[in-house]
Amino acid sequence: MNAPAPAATLMSGDDFRESLRRYKPRVFLDGQLVNSVADERGFGPGINAIALTYDYARMAKYAPIMTAVQHSSGKTVNRLTHINTSSGDLLNKLEAVRLVCQETGCAQRYLTHDAMNAIGQVSARIDDARGTTENTARFLNYLHRVQDQDLTLGIAMTDAKGDRSRRPHEQANVDSYVHVVERNALHNGKRGIVISGTKAIVTGAPYMHELLVMPCRNMGQEDAAFAVCCAVPIDAPGITIIARPAGRPGEKVEHGAALFSRKYGQSTGVVMFDKVFVPHDNVFYAGEWEHTGHLTYSYATHHRHTCIGARAGFGDLLIGAGALMCEANGFDPGKETHLREQMVELITITESFFACGVAASVYGKADEHSKTFMPDPVFSNIGKLLLATKIYDMHRIAHYVSGGLIVTLPGPDEDHNPETGAKLSEVLRANPDVPYEQRIETARFIEDLTAGYQGGWYSVISLHGGGSPAAMKQEIYRNYPVGSKVELVERILERGIDGQGVPHDPNRAITKNRQPGKCCDTGCTTPGQPVMVDLPSVEANLPSKRAFLAKK
Repeated sequence: MNAPAPAATLMSGDDFRESLRRYKPRVFLDGQLVNSVADERGFGPGINAIALTYDYARMAKYAPIMTAVQHSSGKTVNRLTHINTSSGDLLNKLEAVRLVCQETGCAQRYLTHDAMNAIGQVSARIDDARGTTENTARFLNYLHRVQDQDLTLGIAMTDAKGDRSRRPHEQANVDSYVHVVERNALHNGKRGIVISGTKAIVTGAPYMHELLVMPCRNMGQEDAAFAVCCAVPIDAPGITIIARPAGRPGEKVEHGAALFSRKYGQSTGVVMFDKVFVPHDNVFYAGEWEHTGHLTYSYATHHRHTCIGARAGFGDLLIGAGALMCEANGFDPGKETHLREQMVELITITESFFACGVAASVYGKADEHSKTFMPDPVFSNIGKLLLATKIYDMHRIAHYVSGGLIVTLPGPDEDHNPETGAKLSEVLRANPDVPYEQRIETARFIEDLTAGYQGGWYSVISLHGGGSPAAMKQEIYRNYPVGSKVELVERILERGIDGQGVPHDPNRAITKNRQPGKCCDTGCTTPGQPVMVDLPSVEANLPSKRAFLAKK
């Protein structure tokens, strides 16, 4: 019997922090050059969030969903660097992302997973078009290095874009899009390309190991110079990052404000590339404009599916916090109809879009060019659309069940004011079984998540992250089998049967989008097929929503 392949190196959170010290990126924060990203307080909450994805993968109770066996190497790797090959993989990824986001709100590292799956697909597609295996081999070499070193990758996808009404090659400032400026450059004995331009929104940019540069739109032939996908170290010469703080680090830490965002948050950065050299080994394509649409579509589908798990984790925090606040106010939601209805609505919203993620996993199928499993695009986009537009309702419900105290409460300094603190602790206590300190702590926690800086950030990132609602609606209609439903009704009306009625034309615009299987009993992927591997039995080990809030 062959010995199993060794596991890839699985770093701890502290290992991740230490690994960042080996890089020397050029980063500016609040107008100042950052000497050490790992030691910069302004990035601490973001680094903490990613560090948790490392620690959870090394914990026995979470390892079944936080790790996976990579089919192309046989090694056990972090789930967030894994390539999916089954519906079971998609389900496990969804659960893993929900798990880490229950703790962090947004764990960020799942972007690595989404981009790697998409790049693997487009590499295989290019090879099929050329009749080669070169691109896939290059991608696998890179993938295995990322997995072996347990890296976290930043996704440099959203260009500055300039005038939105003009295509990339029509921009007055060519650097509003990242583009190739030299195709066969020589640097330190290696051949490669040179790129310049600007990526405007890069999640976690300062504390990544490397950046994956990807196009943000479908390119035409005139835009071939802008059709580039490659990987670069975060500290490659010519890269400058202008970042914003992650969360609210250091904000009255000693007195209890910013209870969540002082510990976990997310930095974003504008990344400027000024004649950055990229060796050919790290170039997945450069100039193949006809494949840009496939890459952006694949990435968007993977990412929207993943976002469902992320926001479900955030919903878990709101559900737990809302229940605690009801209790602290002296109410039992099970007995108060108006509170119960609000809590049920919050639960329904959260589990509705998560159910779409589950459906997208179950009905996922293998990409035609690679072994990569794609989540169903209709359910992925519906789930993402729901969370994008319902995030405001989630905040509203949290406000309703909590009461106005979450924003009218005196500041945390008053808790320690000898002139007022004792009196406040008497008059602002509601439920005699819940200490004043716990009621106030929960109120400030909800304020931090929904009514402060962090709450506004969650709203905007939920609405626009992964694409606008308009983009999701377009994908839903483009992929939904409306034609199958039209044919169903035409059969009932006996149109085009035995010469009766208008002859059926399968090429009509309204019927061209047909997908056999979605209107029958079996569906596109029959539940219970071998690809539907069993999920690990870790439910008993997952912290409850109430337990999460109790320990914060």
